[in-house]
Amino acid sequence: MEKTTQLPLHDRAQVLTEALPYLQRFAGKTIVIKYGGNAMESEELKNAFAQGVVMLKAVGINPVVVHGGGPQIGSMLERLNLETRFIQGMRVTDSSTMDVVQMVLGGLVNKEIVTLINNNGGRAVGVTGKDGRFIMARRLKVTHKTPEMSAPEIIDIGHVGEVESIDTSIVEMLQNSNFIPVVAPIGVDESGLSYNINADLVAGHLAEALNAEKLLLLTNTPGLLSKEGELLTGLDSAQVEKLIADGTIYGGMLPKIQCALSAVSNGVNRAHIIDGRVPHALLLELLTDQGVGTLITGGQKP
Repeated sequence: MEKTTQLPLHDRAQVLTEALPYLQRFAGKTIVIKYGGNAMESEELKNAFAQGVVMLKAVGINPVVVHGGGPQIGSMLERLNLETRFIQGMRVTDSSTMDVVQMVLGGLVNKEIVTLINNNGGRAVGVTGKDGRFIMARRLKVTHKTPEMSAPEIIDIGHVGEVESIDTSIVEMLQNSNFIPVVAPIGVDESGLSYNINADLVAGHLAEALNAEKLLLLTNTPGLLSKEGELLTGLDSAQVEKLIADGTIYGGMLPKIQCALSAVSNGVNRAHIIDGRVPHALLLELLTDQGVGTLITGGQKP
């Protein structure tokens, strides 16, 4: 017979009582979660994420999941022998590439997450921003300028968009019917053209539109780190701006931080950048005193 390691009964009770004030505080509130990175690759992490989402819904919190899928898109393009080019970190998306993006994000990835949540006892429904035209988009303008140029060059990267507006009615309808919305970051313009939009940006704008209690961005890092490699948390907007100015925040972390800042400046109470490589990171950040990532607020330190 195998021996299993379990927490003593007293410690298990302590975990539950520590979660109680958070459960009471967030009951009935909306939490928007951007799901991606390593958390989407490991079977253990995928199931832990789904269990966390299902638990939140079961205790009266309203999770909304927004997912990415860049690696899956890249793999499918390679299988189809379609060239992939990037400009300023963004995938050039012509009509053929956009067809693949819709197939992968709106079909393969979205339905895999829906199935994962449903298999863990939830009731998830997958949508894209084209459903009910709830994410209206416009073409993203990318500019390039060198000291030798008198005016910046506008670069066409195709069907890459940014959020113009969000109609939350379809998400609210699903929430009120006890479903968990799973959103693929595809938008549509007035003429019906589809656009691939950065999932962090969609999550941030959706959190603002829903007046969410929290925005959580799952990453492949422990959170925001100081220049010495220490985890920073409990930051207000002014402190974050200083970290941007002194170069502590740079590179791939910068867009996530700017997304978090926008959210807390536009009605979202808290934004979190958390380590998606940690099993049950979602529950640990939301329902424990210590947490597993970086907390950002709009005002003074909490």
